[in-house]
Amino acid sequence: MKVSITSIELKGPLKFFALSLKAMNIMKQLKATNHVAMKKQGIWTKHYTMTLWNNEEDMKDFARSGAHLKAMKESAEIAKEIRSITIDATEFPDWKTAKTLLESAKPIKF
Repeated sequence: MKVSITSIELKGPLKFFALSLKAMNIMKQLKATNHVAMKKQGIWTKHYTMTLWNNEEDMKDFARSGAHLKAMKESAEIAKEIRSITIDATEFPDWKTAKTLLESAKPIKF
């Protein structure tokens, strides 16, 4: 199984509204997949997600299509930095561990 852990740091607090709209569309897309579970956390300009997948193919199919792909292409409009890491696991790590893992991920800076 695969766990995808992602963080997004927004350019400013007002970008939260654009993030919320994108997230709503991504959640609709996610519900139509066979993902195992999803968790999210965030406040102000820093937001995190974790998704659990049965396999890497399903995870990549989701990431490279629909609302998620559109949001990735438009991420420079709202994000200062995005980090993402994928690990092999059968359950989510706790948030402290997830955030520590993200520190080793190469950031995409805008």
